[in-house]
Amino acid sequence: MDRDRVRRPRRFRGEGSPPRLDSLLAACRRRQVDVVAITKLDRLARSVHHLVALGRELETLGVDLVVLDQTIDTTTPSGRLLFHVLAAIAEFERDLIRDRVIAGLRRAKAQGRRLGRPQLHQADVAEARRLMAQGLSLRAAGRALGVHPMVVRRALAS
Repeated sequence: MDRDRVRRPRRFRGEGSPPRLDSLLAACRRRQVDVVAITKLDRLARSVHHLVALGRELETLGVDLVVLDQTIDTTTPSGRLLFHVLAAIAEFERDLIRDRVIAGLRRAKAQGRRLGRPQLHQADVAEARRLMAQGLSLRAAGRALGVHPMVVRRALAS
């Protein structure tokens, strides 16, 4: 293994992909990487869905994945099988979650619950305008009306 090409991940918080992962994938796309070796599978991706997508991209690029703790090695037939079994389970899990969400939304709609962003009634919009004219902030007006400040902002803009 070329020690100059070893990349150690840093802790990353926030949305999107970690910068080091982006640079690793860019190197894979430039055909500079043959094998991605990681200690744990959960260090590569934030979610199973993301992991499956990364695995598929690496496979398309001809880059093998080696996970040291779980003994997954996509350079071997059994390693590829194990990775694909995990991917199939992840896809199944994602489909189950999707079905539950859809069923829950249907049930809520059947019970008459309003779905979507909260809206202000015309009387509340007039009250929001009055409060803002008195010099209150969006946050204070929202607090007085019992809604998020962005709800007040959207109502005043429309």
